[in-house]
Amino acid sequence: MTMTDPGPALPAPGDNRLGDALAEAVAAFAARNPASRAAHARAAGLLPGGNTRSVLHYEPFPLAMVGGRGCRLTDADGHVYVDLLGEFTAGLYGHSDPVIARAIAAAVEGGLNLGSQTLREAELAELVRARFPTMQLLRFTNSGTEANLMALAAAKAHTGRSQVMVCEGAYHGGVLTFPAGSHAVNVPHDFILAPYNVIEPTRALIRRHAAGLAAVLVEPMMGSGGCLPGDPAFLAMLRAETEAAGALLIFDEVMTSRLSFGGRQAILGIAPDLTTLGKYIGGGMTVGAFGGRADVMGRFDPRRPDALPHAGTFNNNAITMAAGIAGLRDVYTADAATALNARGDALRDALNAAFRDGRVAVCAVGLGSLMNLHPVSEVPTRLADLASADRRVRDLLFFDLLEDGYYLARRGLMALSLPFGEVEAADLLAAVRRRIPRWHALFPAAGPAGGR
Repeated sequence: MTMTDPGPALPAPGDNRLGDALAEAVAAFAARNPASRAAHARAAGLLPGGNTRSVLHYEPFPLAMVGGRGCRLTDADGHVYVDLLGEFTAGLYGHSDPVIARAIAAAVEGGLNLGSQTLREAELAELVRARFPTMQLLRFTNSGTEANLMALAAAKAHTGRSQVMVCEGAYHGGVLTFPAGSHAVNVPHDFILAPYNVIEPTRALIRRHAAGLAAVLVEPMMGSGGCLPGDPAFLAMLRAETEAAGALLIFDEVMTSRLSFGGRQAILGIAPDLTTLGKYIGGGMTVGAFGGRADVMGRFDPRRPDALPHAGTFNNNAITMAAGIAGLRDVYTADAATALNARGDALRDALNAAFRDGRVAVCAVGLGSLMNLHPVSEVPTRLADLASADRRVRDLLFFDLLEDGYYLARRGLMALSLPFGEVEAADLLAAVRRRIPRWHALFPAAGPAGGR
């Protein structure tokens, strides 16, 4: 089909071809996965909704995975999938990396839950600081959520102020989530909501609240909010304005730290006051970290009479420390980071070319090894650009790609792991191209897509 060929007409009012196609895809999914259905039914009698982690649920029931190796997963019905989700960015190393597995085995052999300092936390801290020199002092936690909570506590204690600015649509953890404003389970900070990537209104908000503003907490790329890259000018403005206001700038790099050897801040050349990390830095184990300026983080020094407390039985647990050291020292080297993120950039460009050439109203947006499929024709830069997105398209993409053997988040998130190579990228692109005629018939772009 040429770019001048108008293709099929847009669905007329009352045309439910997309809805019918989605219903058929869901029915086919349910028929293929009786063991996963049974696993969900059993869990539903024990856990709310059969679930102990809300993001993993989708209707009619989620797949139950029973194993993983490299960049592949196997479900309870024996289907094998190429893992595009990468445990929502935490699975950077893939499944059962042998270097990390050996480090974990050695840690287990040496003893768990020692109830003391060990030699490993300082070694892992050295490796983290080598990548993120702005983290002059740092503390480990059990999750990125905890890291962000502790960073905010540090900022409020250091500044003596109470207000925290976050961006609309941001996600900074299970109790710091802002899909459409604040959330019922959020911690009760005095939040100020700003529009992401919108410079002047956000600048005005910072200046208006300067006297009471403790911190601005922001992702350099909005991860769970759709992989929307932060505009460098917007992030630079946050740096300048927080400095002028005497507030702290906190970069949540829980997801974006994997985008280069030194995270997104190294590429941008912006030095935040505090940085939060998580996901992969523990080698795939439970982990988080927060750190930054020595004068701020020094307040946690227990030798001080006014020290801030920071607890956590498993903050320095042996398995996480050992896995993290092996991962950062031996596996996710500077060369590996560069290669993986270049592979992601190339895949995203190729997917967008396929969507554009096939005149499908879908695009892939993100940076490096992180991307999100969105049911819009133009690459979004702000949350408002996704207002017209049709959830049915997201769902059909998800179920079609599952049928083809590709596992991603239902919302379209893809986080490539190190074992995901050129062969897997080429095969995924071929699968997408095979689907293009079907998708074009159901959700065609209104015209030749530009801007990507």
